[in-house]
Amino acid sequence: MTVKRYDGLAAVPEDLGPTVATVGMFDGVHRGHRVLLDRVAAEAAARGVPAAAVTFDRHPLTVLRPGSEPPLLTTLDRKVELLGEACMEIVLVLEFTREQSEVTAEAFAAEVLFDRLAARAVVVGENFRFGHKAVGDPVLLAELGRPRGVEVVAVGLHADGDQVVSSTRVRAELAAGDVAAAAASLGRPYAVEGEVVVGDRRGRTLLGVPTANLEVPPGIALPADGVYAGHLTDQADGVARPAAISVGTNPQFGTDRRVEAHVLDFDSDLYGHRVSVDFHHHLRDQATFPGVDELAAQIRADIDQARRLLGAG
Repeated sequence: MTVKRYDGLAAVPEDLGPTVATVGMFDGVHRGHRVLLDRVAAEAAARGVPAAAVTFDRHPLTVLRPGSEPPLLTTLDRKVELLGEACMEIVLVLEFTREQSEVTAEAFAAEVLFDRLAARAVVVGENFRFGHKAVGDPVLLAELGRPRGVEVVAVGLHADGDQVVSSTRVRAELAAGDVAAAAASLGRPYAVEGEVVVGDRRGRTLLGVPTANLEVPPGIALPADGVYAGHLTDQADGVARPAAISVGTNPQFGTDRRVEAHVLDFDSDLYGHRVSVDFHHHLRDQATFPGVDELAAQIRADIDQARRLLGAG
């Protein structure tokens, strides 16, 4: 499904027509979000109108308490793509500013949902809060919508076991290096995107193992420092190639924190390419070795283990 993205209220066409809408940060578009979005799509299909999601260009804490905001699980562009994959036909991206944070719940509901998106129904999570100082909730939204004939549906939180699936949970799983658990929460392997940049070339020249150094956008969550098995996908050809991936500072050489991927059985030049790297298996934590020979031997063992786990010959 092709998603129509509108950046700001002014970008929404006057003749958009009625929708069924939802609102949220939707960081990661995880399985909990998908339960909610499935309900949005179902309500929209029942009414024969498009499903629309309203989201924000940054985490609200970036504005409300700078420095306390969590790392994000997706870039904004990737989030819009994932919302489209979840059958949202329209995504309205609002810039979260200090002014936006001071809009009352009543004004937000009227201006964004009822007027601009002409919502016939609004689907939100049962813990949804909105408006200045987060005073709005599903009960208030229903009261505001009732005179306009707008139905409000509050969807229960999705739990896996005894724990709710949330963006906070996914971040904790990544911080623990448990990429398998993060994949279960997300409904897909966790991935980061970026451009392949020139590194110190130590992998090829000193260790005999060339790596693609990924320049991940600032503010994006990374798994815990360690070595992983996964895939590198070059956006130029869309091929997912098995890889052994290192995340961290490389304590052997004291480098900055980075993501490096050794693509198995592949030696083409990826410099300047936009790629994504996904994480399927945690192989080991980061470690320092007595010398370069011992490090090279461990890297070869990591590659062999990645090959087995990924079924890569």
